[in-house]
Formats: sequence, C-alpha cells, structure tokens
Amino acid sequence: MLRLPLVAAAGVLSCSFCTFGNDACRPVECGTAHSDGCRIVNGACPGTPRAWRTVTFAPVGYADCCRPVPVCCRPQLACCVPQAPCAPDSRVAAQGRQSQADGPRWKSLFDGKTLDGWERSNFGGEGEVAVKEGTVLMEMGADLTGIHTQRTLPRMNYEVALDAQRVEGGDFFCGLTVPVRDDHCSLIVGGWGGGVCGLSSIDGLDASENDTTTYREFKTGQWYRVRLRVTGPRIQAWLDDERVVNQSIEGKKISIRPEVDPSLPFGIASWRTTAALREIRIRELSADEVADDAKAAAEEE
Repeated sequence: MLRLPLVAAAGVLSCSFCTFGNDACRPVECGTAHSDGCRIVNGACPGTPRAWRTVTFAPVGYADCCRPVPVCCRPQLACCVPQAPCAPDSRVAAQGRQSQADGPRWKSLFDGKTLDGWERSNFGGEGEVAVKEGTVLMEMGADLTGIHTQRTLPRMNYEVALDAQRVEGGDFFCGLTVPVRDDHCSLIVGGWGGGVCGLSSIDGLDASENDTTTYREFKTGQWYRVRLRVTGPRIQAWLDDERVVNQSIEGKKISIRPEVDPSLPFGIASWRTTAALREIRIRELSADEVADDAKAAAEEE
C-alpha cells in the first residue's frame, strides 16, 4: 500500500522509499508532496511479477516542479514514509508565504469536462474539436485545427504547462501561441514532417530555420509534458523536463506566422494532425523566480 500525502502540508517533508529486495528505506531528496500536476503511475518491476509505482515529488525550492521517483515496492512495505521536516529553505519558505497569500500558484485553464473559456479557432478547413475522456480532442483538418481563449492572462514572467499527444497524423500536435510583451510567439512541437521543435518566429525565421530548431522523435499515442516559460531576457521550453528551447529575446523581433492569427491571444493548434490535450494551466512567476531567471540567463550568455 502506497502512503502519499495528497496535499502539501505546512513545512517541507523528507520521504524515504523501501525498494524491492531491500528492507531498508532509501532517503529521497527533501521536497513538498505536491498533488497538482504530480501523479502516481502504476507499472511493473522489470523481471518480477510485483508492481511498482512512479511517485512524483517537487524538489527543494521548486514547489511547482515535479520530479519522478521510480520505486519497486514490496507489497507489505509502505513505499513512502513522511519523516521530520527538512532544514528551512529560504526559497521554499518564500514560496510558501506567497502561496498562502495569493492562493494556488497554478491556474487551470481546462476543467476536463467542457470547453468553457475556450473558442474553436476559425482557421478555415479545421477539424472538429470536442472534449472526450477528460481531454481536448482536435481532429485532423485540411491544415490547422485548434482552440484559443480570450481570458486576461499575463504577457510576461509566466509559465504554461500542458500534456499533448499526437493521436493520428505526421505533423505538429502542439502549436502553443502565447503573448510575449506586446507581441506573440508559437512553440511548435513535432512540425515539418513530425520531428521539428522550436519557436515561430524569431527575427522573421520560423521554428524550422532559426536558432531554436531541434529534431526529435515523437511516438503516436504517447503523452508529452510541454512547459513554456516567458521572462524578460528569454523564452524557454521543456519537453518532459528536458529543456529544448533557450532563446534570448532581447533585441529580437518576436512574431507568429500569419496563418496562426486565429490562435491569438493565447491558443493551441495542430497541423494536419489529430491531437489530444489535457491539464492546461498557467502560473505567474514569483519575484524571486524572475530574479533567479535573469541571473541564470546572464550567466549562460
């Protein structure tokens, strides 16, 4: 039986895990148990009939960033045992105070049941869009299919996260268009034949031809966690916690391709591909995070 706190308690917990074949508990990095965006995933231990679970925890100092911990557990042992609070961490404490003052850091943009707050984007020739089994299903269209929202959202110093899946087709299954200062930019995942990732556009060059261009393989039917961060110095993006974009925007012209205009001011689209989306959410960055990002950006130059 897995015992996992479902909601972060006050303070920071250290957890120990009992791994398969070892009665001793293995300590894991101190962090807050975090339910929003963290999951328990059932699986099987390689070479054994016993079950295992992947438990996600937030590392110290980053209460909204989940870190997966795979654990092969003996059925009779508790996998996670909360221990004494960790030593105080100033960044965690500051985040805790802000969280208590401002409420939850992440704001959900999709309730898993309806398209409330969203509109179907009128690209022309778009496929059907519906909510099915807790996901937004965007059917393959002649070209683009997508949704957008007119909500008042931040234009700088924020993060967006969502899960995206290519259900059918061979092109991008997540074209995430977001505000950047007074302009907009699109993160493309799986474009130009299925493997290109990058930003459209930087100095007039799209995701297939600028410094953000990367290539990777995407499997049909597999979920990918997409996270995008926009700050003053740069735009960053991660796929399953691997950073794939780190683009300075100082002195750069930021724009979108004209055919993506129906995604404004904040939208998600696919190109000749059936795509599924879930857990769409956004959060504003704290003052400490903005300062840390500016410092890190300067050090990486």
